Amino acid sequence: MTVARLQPFAETIFATMTAEAVKHGAINLGQGFPDSDGPARMLEIATEQIQAGNNQYAPGMGMPELRESVAAVRGVSSDDVLITVGATEAITASVLGLVEPGAEVIVLEPYYDAYAAAIALAGATRVAVPLVAQGNTWGVDVAAIEAAITTKTAMIIVNSPHNPTGAVLNVRGLAELAVQHDLLVLSDEVYEHLVFAGHAHTRIAELPGMWERTITVSSAAKTFNCTGWKTGWAIAPPDLLEGVVKAKQFMTYVGATPFQPAVAYALREEMPWVADMVAGLNLKRALLADGLKRAGFHVHDTAGTYYLVADVGQDGLDFCMNLPARSGVAAIPLQVFTDHPEQWRTKVRFAFAKKDEILAEAVRRIAQ
Repeated sequence: MTVARLQPFAETIFATMTAEAVKHGAINLGQGFPDSDGPARMLEIATEQIQAGNNQYAPGMGMPELRESVAAVRGVSSDDVLITVGATEAITASVLGLVEPGAEVIVLEPYYDAYAAAIALAGATRVAVPLVAQGNTWGVDVAAIEAAITTKTAMIIVNSPHNPTGAVLNVRGLAELAVQHDLLVLSDEVYEHLVFAGHAHTRIAELPGMWERTITVSSAAKTFNCTGWKTGWAIAPPDLLEGVVKAKQFMTYVGATPFQPAVAYALREEMPWVADMVAGLNLKRALLADGLKRAGFHVHDTAGTYYLVADVGQDGLDFCMNLPARSGVAAIPLQVFTDHPEQWRTKVRFAFAKKDEILAEAVRRIAQ
C-alpha cells in the first residue's frame, strides 16, 4: 500500500541496474560511485573520532567545525550552512520546507530522480523543461524555461555540473529569469569540483540578485570519494535556511557524527588531492570515450562529473536491460529521467570513476 503521490515511483533505476549487474557478474558502470577511497588522512580522522568516543548526536545544524569549513570554501557565514544526510536529504528538505502544496517546480531534464520524488512528497507539481543540444553537449533553454513559468511557479531546480549528461551549464540566463519572476532556485552542485580543464563551474548564488533566493546543495560524496558517508550540506541565507531546517529536523535530525570532523579536515587540507583525482578522471574519461567510439557509438562531450553519454542507436532502456547478460556491463538509460523521453531514447549514461583496468575490460566486453 502506497500513498497516491508516490505510486508513480517504482524501484529506482540505479537499484534495478545494480541488481542486474550483481545477478550477471557485470561491471557496474551504471551507479555513480568510485571504486577507490578518498584521502588517507580523512579516513584516519573518521576512525580516530569513532575510537575516541565521538559517536553520539551532533548538533542539529551540524558540527561547528564542518559548518565553518563549508562556509570558508563558499565565502559565507557558518550561520548560512546546514549539514545534512547527503545532498539528497538537503534537496528533499529544501522542497518540503519551501514549496507549498499545489505550487509548480521547474526541473531541467534529464533530471536526478530524487527531484521528482521530493516534489511529489511536497504535494507540488513537476514541470520538466528539456535541456537543448549545444554542439556535442547540452545547455539551458532559457526561452523554454520562461515559457514554462506560470503564476504557480515557486522554484527552479538546476544541477550543474549536470548529472546525467556531464554538461557544465551556463546558468546566467536562468538566474535572470529567477530574479525577474521572483522565484527560488535550488542549485544542486554536488559535482562542483569535478570540472575538467577548459571549463568553469558558475555558482549561481553568486550571480546578481541570486544569493537571497538560492539554496545551494553539495556534499563530500563525489568530491572525496566517500558516497557511503552521506555527509552533505545546504547553504542559504538564514530566512531560507529556516525552512530547510524545519523539514530536515523531522527527517533524520542529524547525520553521522564521526564523519563530520573528517570532512571538515578534507575541505581545509585535501583540495590538492581533489585536483589530482580530477586529472585522473580526465584520463579515465578519454579511455572510456575512445573505447565506446571504437565500438561504434557516438559519444557526447563531458565537461564535468564522472559520467559520459553515448548514443547507442537503439532504445536505451532495452539496451541497458540486456547489456549485463549480453556483455557483462551495466549502464543507465537517460530516458527514465525525463518527462519527454523520445528525444533521449537512444542516450545511455556510463560512469567512469573506476580503475583503468576495469574500464578497459568493460570496453572490451561491449565491443564484443
